[in-house]
Amino acid sequence: MKNVTFAIAAILLSTLSFASLAAQEVQQAPADQQKVGVVSATVNNSNLSQLQSELAAQADASGAKSYQITSASGENNLHGTAVIYQ
Repeated sequence: MKNVTFAIAAILLSTLSFASLAAQEVQQAPADQQKVGVVSATVNNSNLSQLQSELAAQADASGAKSYQITSASGENNLHGTAVIYQ
């Protein structure tokens, strides 16, 4: 029983700590962060939610604290860009 409780607690804590490290989408430039670059993504036969997820993944991979989506275009093949901040 202790092992099950410990395992559940470990999973919950690791999930919470990972979520706190992920880049957060913002609507305007954060006052306490600096622009460090731009990321872009293209998704084929997809929708805006998948494009947003891909831009978030790119921002995370770049080590950003936050990102702001600046463009999205296309119909079936979507392309988007985002400014990343640290």
